[in-house]
Amino acid sequence: MKILVCISNVPDTTTKVTFTGNNTQFNTSGVQFVLNPYDEIALARAIELTDGGNGTVTVIHVGEASAEATIRKALAIGATDAVRVNAQPLDAYFVAGQIAAYVQQNPFDLILTGSESIDYNGSKVAAMLGELLDMPSISIIKKLDISGTQATVEREIEGGKEIIELPLPFVAGTAEGVAEPKIPNMRGIMTARTKPLAVIQPVEAKTLSAIISYETPAPRGQVKMLPADDTQQLIGLLHSQAKVI
Repeated sequence: MKILVCISNVPDTTTKVTFTGNNTQFNTSGVQFVLNPYDEIALARAIELTDGGNGTVTVIHVGEASAEATIRKALAIGATDAVRVNAQPLDAYFVAGQIAAYVQQNPFDLILTGSESIDYNGSKVAAMLGELLDMPSISIIKKLDISGTQATVEREIEGGKEIIELPLPFVAGTAEGVAEPKIPNMRGIMTARTKPLAVIQPVEAKTLSAIISYETPAPRGQVKMLPADDTQQLIGLLHSQAKVI
């Protein structure tokens, strides 16, 4: 079985976020980038499914050379090989278009993404890939099992769980529960240096959105304490100050 795992290079969650260019660009100076945690879950499950010589795992990333340390980490965790599309990831549609173009020339039995990236939290790429590749796409899965050419996928829905059976190939966005992220060992780190990492040029693809500007959330205000039995004052403040009713 050939599995493709799509990975993102995202700022560490401890990053202090600042902007440049009159708040039109994210300031990457001094920022530590990491493998997107939800993509780590997808990668861990792909490795489990192919363990013992049952297949290969390719990771693909749309990004510039600065992301290669993150790609090498994916290889150290256990991916077989890697592909980097040498382009700035302009938006989700552009990223999906680049990955879809690669898959059309290099078919896979299963394509996994994280349910979302922790920088923009868009949850778009998996669904877009399914549409561009004309194959089923399932978002935010919590469990994935493969038997032969059939898969069983579990999703959480409001009020319960949804269990879906479908044939390979398909695209799935993974969330917590699918697998436990793996920590690369010393052997994995050493072998990652020699595993294939192909750099390919991007194809023409539209960008359907653009960031006009960024802004940080307003500072948290002071907490106002009210007597537990003073519901009228609470309702009045929720209406006049918080403006939520």
